[in-house]
Amino acid sequence: MAKAIFGAGCFWSPEEQFRKVPGVTDVAVGYAGGAKENPTYEEVCTGNTGHAEVVEVEYDPEKVAYEDLLEVFFDIHDPTQVNRQGPDVGTQYRSAVFYEDAEQEAAARAVKEKLAARGVPVATEISKADTFWRAEEYHQQFLAKRRKGVSGNLFR
Repeated sequence: MAKAIFGAGCFWSPEEQFRKVPGVTDVAVGYAGGAKENPTYEEVCTGNTGHAEVVEVEYDPEKVAYEDLLEVFFDIHDPTQVNRQGPDVGTQYRSAVFYEDAEQEAAARAVKEKLAARGVPVATEISKADTFWRAEEYHQQFLAKRRKGVSGNLFR
């Protein structure tokens, strides 16, 4: 198995999108790219830790290529926005690829350059992966948990 870390705004939707990709074996939401050890959601939301909300994608490279995951990443958010995605504003919502090795770095830079050549002003940060800090349990599969609760099931 291999891992990839992506920041595409609020981590709830990217988690769901990556779970749908054949060859992805697990997805966890968390924080990366900051200075504080083991940050909490509340600390990350202040913007003072430097972390981005991210997803850590575990995948089988025999079944899905890292380049395919990059394609999903760039398709599920707006990589041209700086420190925001839609209504979510702050450095924790920045577009970011945290690469694990030289191959991932080269692939991410190649996609960014390809988009730039098409005139897309990509703001995506590409940085070496540091520690992935798993988010609190209530954030894991948050949207799926909400669908199983009262919300949306009032008449069933």
